[in-house]
Order: sequence, then structure tokens, then C-alpha cells
Amino acid sequence: MIKDHFLHSIFSQTDFKESELETILPKFKQVRFSKNDFLLQEGKTENHYWFLESGFVRSFVNDTNGNDITTNFYSSTDIVIDWSSFFLRNPSRENIQALTDCICWQLDFENFQQLFHSIETFREHGRRRLVSSYFALKNHSVSIIADQAKDRYIQLLKDKPHIVQNVSLQHIATFLGITKYSLSRIRKEISL
Repeated sequence: MIKDHFLHSIFSQTDFKESELETILPKFKQVRFSKNDFLLQEGKTENHYWFLESGFVRSFVNDTNGNDITTNFYSSTDIVIDWSSFFLRNPSRENIQALTDCICWQLDFENFQQLFHSIETFREHGRRRLVSSYFALKNHSVSIIADQAKDRYIQLLKDKPHIVQNVSLQHIATFLGITKYSLSRIRKEISL
């Protein structure tokens, strides 16, 4: 019942036929992760397409000094994936880690491919998610270069307030490209 409810809510945004949902939904498997578990580790190829039902996840890379730098945050209904590793079948440069206990719905690569090539609505749904993810990444990359740190934080508050409320300042700071001390100063300025 939970499976039907959560996945139905995910796919209800598109016009899936009931027969298509009867083909798609059984391909998903519920997987639980504990805080700090890895969904993907650097050097491994992404073999799963995850829908996050509950909890918070982040992706990160290690810079040349060994510091981990957050590249993205994920929360309920997000697809948690390293897109290039999944589609190009190459080893990931990112790590994807649970920040809290999480419930995810897993679709493996083979089932994804079968659904992608046989159900046009599934293909379109996936394409829209991929394009949306690309634009978010592109906007973040430009923002890191062109916007003030305070403006980046205000935008994160606007776009993902639940992330700001539930994720450590250290992870948020690295995502914004600043130190946690700068982030604390920005937060104080905003609250005045």
C-alpha cells in the first residue's frame, strides 16, 4: 500500500495509463538506508535510479586537499542519482550518502532500460527529470561564480528551506562554496 501510494504520487504528475503503472511500479524495490550509509561511492558505477521517499541525502566529491565538498542535496520525491555514471556506465567521481535514515525506491539499470525503451510516458518522465536536474546544476555552477555568498544562501533558503532546516551548516557551507564561519555570519546578518 505504501509503495502504491508513494510511487503513484511520483508518477501522477504525468499521464500514465493504469496498465503502464502496473508494469512500472512492481519493478521498484524499497530500500532503507541508515544515517551515513552510502548509496554510491566514488569509483563505482551507478547501477540504480533512486526515488527518495523520506530523509535527506547529499552528494559530494573530495577536492585536491581531501576536503569533501557537497555537490547536491536530495529530499523527498527527488531522484538520487549520478546521471552521467548511470547513463554512460562509467565510474562515479561522486559519493552519495544518507544524511539521515532514509527510505528509497530502487530501480536497477536493466529494468530502467527496459521501461525507458518500451514505455514512452516513462521515457518522457525521465527526460523531464534529467533536464530539470541539468538546469539546477547549471544554475548552481553559474551562481557559485557570479553571485555573492549571501545571495546564494538566500536562494537556497527560497528553493530548499527544508534542506537549510535539516542539514548541517558544514555541508551547506561547502555546497555554497564558503566556510561555515562565513555562513554563520551571513545567517546572523539575515536574521537582524
